[in-house]
Amino acid sequence: MNILDKLPDQSKKDLKKLWDIFPNARLVGGVVRDLLVQKPISDIDIATMDLPDRIIEKLSRAGIKGIPTGIEHGTVTAIINHHSYEITTLRKDIKTDGRHAKVVWTQDWREDAARRDFTINALYCDKNGKLWDYFHGQEDLSLGHVRFVGTAHERIAEDFLRILRYFRFYARYGKTQPDLDAVNAIQFYATQLDTLSAERVWSELRKIITGPRAGDVLNLMDRYGVLTILMPFGYRIDPFLKLIAAGVPDNAIIRLSALIKGSATLVAKKFKLSNKDAKFLSRLEKPLSLKADASDKRLVQLKALYSLDVLIGQSWLEQIKHQDDDFILWDKWRKRVIDIPTPVFPVKGKDLIELGVEKGPIMGKILESVKIWWIDGGCYASALDCIEWLKRHSLKNTD
Repeated sequence: MNILDKLPDQSKKDLKKLWDIFPNARLVGGVVRDLLVQKPISDIDIATMDLPDRIIEKLSRAGIKGIPTGIEHGTVTAIINHHSYEITTLRKDIKTDGRHAKVVWTQDWREDAARRDFTINALYCDKNGKLWDYFHGQEDLSLGHVRFVGTAHERIAEDFLRILRYFRFYARYGKTQPDLDAVNAIQFYATQLDTLSAERVWSELRKIITGPRAGDVLNLMDRYGVLTILMPFGYRIDPFLKLIAAGVPDNAIIRLSALIKGSATLVAKKFKLSNKDAKFLSRLEKPLSLKADASDKRLVQLKALYSLDVLIGQSWLEQIKHQDDDFILWDKWRKRVIDIPTPVFPVKGKDLIELGVEKGPIMGKILESVKIWWIDGGCYASALDCIEWLKRHSLKNTD
């Protein structure tokens, strides 16, 4: 059977257009690998002998938009029917420093394959469905052997991020014991992870902790000294394993919160998390003392105080502190907290202005006092009830 038959219909149509323009081009890397093992296809990468300027010129003549997304490395992104296809000129590395590579173009497919990381990513497929496998990648794929092209020391020395990529791919495709050559090279170069940009490291680590076999892979990373380098602030694998066993969703920040020992601020700075992720991690840092058997009134109060994502995240972190017989109750707790409408505080600043309160800090204090009373009562009081309470309490205490 032609492996191209496994492609989605739209991808087949789009690729026919590209192969009409670049008849000698080949699919490369992940798309070929995942077609062989019948995994869902995400990105489709294409390799060609054409130089980058020529790629753009040919796409333009065919009425296809070409974006020079990585032109210094020979990559042009073709946009067809709102789908992206990365087309890259065959290349070879002439200089690397563990973070960046200087490349030159080549006409040799084997040279292009030789610069790739793993044998299972160095697979090519032409428009007829013929496979091109220069380093026994198909055999490694069938055996579940994640192996670097050439020697692991050479490949990792070219880009230290390949240490983390090894664990990510091992989690998805590994069936055997970790490759000894890879393990030796990983341990030798592990400290070099500190030389990489935080963004690149977090991008890979996020995929690892939310991917398959995350617990097993983190144990390997711990065994080989990688986690110590990545997390100098400290880490705890056991809570993370409990979280995975409990069925936590693949939310990277919830999982990271269970894994780390250091302060959220320190961790966010270390990995240069986005403002959104840093804020979420910080809000998971301090337990809310949630109870799985909380009353509906308490859940309403919690929804008035915290966002839903914080409550859900905190519930998972609280759940792993308890025994297995609490798990079903916690699942019910999450469903209840999702189903309960978020209460809306009924008093606005304009309501206080009508009562003669001037804008400024005093108004904020008065609003906060009545909101506390409103929440303590279960968020049931109406705007009129709140105003009446203000008249009897806070407004009497203001000059």
